Amino acid sequence: MRAQGGGEAALSGPTGWWLFLAPSFIWGTTWFAIKFQLGAVAPEVSVGYRFILAALLLLGWCALRGLGLRFGLRAHASFALLGVLQYALNYVLIYRSEEVLTSGLVALVFGLLVVLNLLGARILFGTPVTASVLAGVAIGLVGVALVLWPDVARLGARPGQSWGVALALLGTVSASAGNLWSQRLYRGGAPIVPSTAWSMLYGALAVILYGAIAGLPFAFDTSAGYLFSLGYLAIFGSIVAFIAYLTLLRRIGAGRSGYVAVLMPVLAMATSTLFEGYRWSPAAGAGMALVVAGNVLVLRRSA
Repeated sequence: MRAQGGGEAALSGPTGWWLFLAPSFIWGTTWFAIKFQLGAVAPEVSVGYRFILAALLLLGWCALRGLGLRFGLRAHASFALLGVLQYALNYVLIYRSEEVLTSGLVALVFGLLVVLNLLGARILFGTPVTASVLAGVAIGLVGVALVLWPDVARLGARPGQSWGVALALLGTVSASAGNLWSQRLYRGGAPIVPSTAWSMLYGALAVILYGAIAGLPFAFDTSAGYLFSLGYLAIFGSIVAFIAYLTLLRRIGAGRSGYVAVLMPVLAMATSTLFEGYRWSPAAGAGMALVVAGNVLVLRRSA
């Protein structure tokens, strides 16, 4: 991963491609794994369990590797804000949206992350937005509308779906804000693994505190599906994917790191097709093609 002319960056070499492909593939399958977290345990509580486990594992890894875990109050305040945005609000809203939407559709809405990241990077960091970027945004939005339209047209048969879309959109906004805040932290020299460990811990504590105030029961599901999905989401969906993605973000910025959103919805829709019976309409197929084309156009490297 090396800088190109004009501040652009491109994926190059095995390390760069691993940083791109690992979170794309893992997050493309976690949408389905989240389904096994819904049921006996409140979604907010499941989010808390997921990130408590991930944070403790990361903190233990840092201790074993001798990575510094001591930071000042200002740094901890920044980690706490990142935790609330990236690991609390984002995931609680996404989990809730999956109660009424297929995982593929939620992932597709989340693909708008690339648009929000680019706009946020332009406003906060002065990253230029070219004509090709604007064209890609327009194409991507049309594609999302085409994919979602069949389900939106059946709102009467499936009540609550519009609310699920709204929750997914809010979760995407929160994730984008977390991405942009991460870029600010890394520009200030924050180390990726320790800062991620603390942020996940603060995010988990925020969710648990909310659950306690709201009177949610802190139940636990001992079924194989719940335990396996919890382990997969904590280790791969949280630790491996986020460390790879945040490393990518530090190298090429929040806007360009959204390239992950190009492949992730495709994998999520494929998973939804295999395990949830999602049926592709011609409009949905055309919409997915437009989403991928739009995101590639937005994030391609300048010549």
